[in-house]
Amino acid sequence: MSNYTRRSFALGALATTTLGACSNGIGGSGPATIDARVDSTLNAMYSQYPGTRELASRATGMLVMPLITEVGLGLGGSFGRGALRIGNSTVDYYSSASGSAGLQIGAQQYSHVLFFMTQEALMDFRQSPGWAAGADIEYAISAQSEMLRAETTTSLSPVIAVVFAQTGLRLGATLEGTKYTRIIP
Repeated sequence: MSNYTRRSFALGALATTTLGACSNGIGGSGPATIDARVDSTLNAMYSQYPGTRELASRATGMLVMPLITEVGLGLGGSFGRGALRIGNSTVDYYSSASGSAGLQIGAQQYSHVLFFMTQEALMDFRQSPGWAAGADIEYAISAQSEMLRAETTTSLSPVIAVVFAQTGLRLGATLEGTKYTRIIP
């Protein structure tokens, strides 16, 4: 193993450890803090993308992740906490985490909401011990913050993702490979 490889591994491990220790400012106050952040995130999304109100009204449930922090330096990862809403009620709390390796450097933060458009998709999510987002998710808003596409509201996709409020040096957030795990805050 060359020194460069060891240095890259050490820096990547440090970045991943730092990210894992990060609570995104949510932890500590429990459910009330997460719920307040979820409410704020939904209000911002509805304001910025009015078409998401129709998606919300048609969805059987929504997983709202108010703040996801993603860091990468060779190795990378992301972490965040949020809530599953059915109707206007929070029914469960979840954490999301992902890891990656490859040519990457930078950091970003963003919010995302998963709209479960069918009862089956929602049940699969809730019954899974650790649901992983895959290629079957349809993205309603691109990384360039384009407006909600009209065809999304008539889509037959069981899960629709809206990724927004991106800041940082890494653009183009994707949720593929992100694992969602139920937590007790």
